[in-house]
Amino acid sequence: RLSPAAAAAAAGRGCSPKMAAPPGEYFSVGSQVSCRTCQEQRLQGEVVAFDYQSKMLALKCPSSSGKPNHADILLINLQYVSEVEIINDRTETPPPLASLNVSKLASKARTEKEEKLSQAYAISAGVSLEGQQLFQTIHKTIKDCKWQEKNIVVMEEVVITPPYQVENCKGKEGSALSHVRKIVEKHFRDVESQKILQRSQAQQPQKEAALSS
Repeated sequence: RLSPAAAAAAAGRGCSPKMAAPPGEYFSVGSQVSCRTCQEQRLQGEVVAFDYQSKMLALKCPSSSGKPNHADILLINLQYVSEVEIINDRTETPPPLASLNVSKLASKARTEKEEKLSQAYAISAGVSLEGQQLFQTIHKTIKDCKWQEKNIVVMEEVVITPPYQVENCKGKEGSALSHVRKIVEKHFRDVESQKILQRSQAQQPQKEAALSS
């Protein structure tokens, strides 16, 4: 996460550099470092990465959201830092990086790309918001779900036409059609429940104001 302060430090907008990182200066991963930017802001955290060529320092700091197991990552351009202080220099070898499941990450990236392309297609085809929302609901359960112009095609067996209600689900009678109809029915039931809840929440302040007066 790049905070506004770190972004300003990284880009150096509106200020001129006072001191570049001294030649030959390195930062050990795991060390605690404090920096003062040219905007006189103090940034402190644990070193997670440092690129000597670009003088970019990455610090891990406590999460500004306050959520546990979360952290902010500040990217700092040392060309726009007036002072650097090493609070606690880590000399031992840092622990090895966690192994990455590359195939899983690639699969996730591919899935997210397909979902974005599908959403972009629906918008460009003029599909209603209700249709887009229903598609997303079905896709969470059944991955074999795609657009055919403005129609939703599920498992190559069921076609849902606008306005995407239960009665608009067409296909050969069987388990697939029955399953899709149940998903559509539950989706619109949940949507209606959400609308009722929102109306109730919106009316609550008015009721309280009327009682207080």
